[in-house]
Amino acid sequence: MPSSPLLPALSPAFGGFPIPGLFIAFFIGVVILMILGAIYGSRKEKQRSAALGGWAAHHGLSFVPKGQGDDSSFDNRFPAFDCLRQGDRRYAYNIAEGDQDGRGVYAFDYHYRTQSSDSKGRTQYHHHHFSAVVLDSHLALKPLLIRAEGWWDKMTSAFGFDDIDFESAEFSREFYVKAPDRRWAYDVINQKTMEFLLRAPRFSIELAGPHLIIWRGKSLAPAEFEHALGVGEGLLARIPADIQEAIGL
Repeated sequence: MPSSPLLPALSPAFGGFPIPGLFIAFFIGVVILMILGAIYGSRKEKQRSAALGGWAAHHGLSFVPKGQGDDSSFDNRFPAFDCLRQGDRRYAYNIAEGDQDGRGVYAFDYHYRTQSSDSKGRTQYHHHHFSAVVLDSHLALKPLLIRAEGWWDKMTSAFGFDDIDFESAEFSREFYVKAPDRRWAYDVINQKTMEFLLRAPRFSIELAGPHLIIWRGKSLAPAEFEHALGVGEGLLARIPADIQEAIGL
C-alpha cells in the first residue's frame, strides 16, 4: 500500500528525528535544568545559612534561619531607615541578634517587593533581597547618610543637587554624604573617620535616632557581615568623646 502524501507534512523530520520529538526533548531538558538549578540554589542557600549561623555563634548572637522565624516588623522597629521601608511584602530572615560588648547587634537578610506594568498593562512583581547590620549606638544620633558616590551623583551635581563636601578631596570624590544638619556631618565625619572609611570596604551607612545601619544592595557573605559590623563599630568609636557625651542617652 503506498504511503499517504500527507504523512511527510504531518511528521517532518530533522536529522531523522521528528520535529515534535525535538520539541518534547527540549522541553524535558529545560525542566530538568530548572529542577537541577533549584536543587543547587537550595543547597547553596542552606550552606550560606549554616555559615551565617556559625558567624552568629562566634559573636554570641542567636540565629534564626530563613523560614523558621522571618520577621516582618523590622520596618517598624527601625522606622528611620528608608532602605527597610521600600516596596511591600517586607520581612527580615536569617536573623542574628544579641548583645556584643554591651551593644545591641542585629544582622539579617531583607526582602521587599516592587511592581511595574508592561506595555499591555499587566502587573509584574519584582523581588529584592539585600543584607544589613544594625547597631545600637546608645546615642541620640541625628540623621546622616554616607554611601559610595555613583555616576548619577556626579551627573546631578552639575544641576545643583550637591552632597556635603569635605576638606579631603579624595573623601568627597569617593563618598556621597547627606544630612539636614551639616555641622553634625562634619562632627561625625572628622579626619580620623574619613581616613577609616577610605580604607574600609564600601557600604551604605545611615544614622538616625539610637541606631546605625550598614548595608549593601545585595546579599552578603558571612565575611562581608563581619566587615559591615567592623565598619559600624569603627565609625561609632571615632565620634569625638565630647560629641558622644553631649548626645548620650
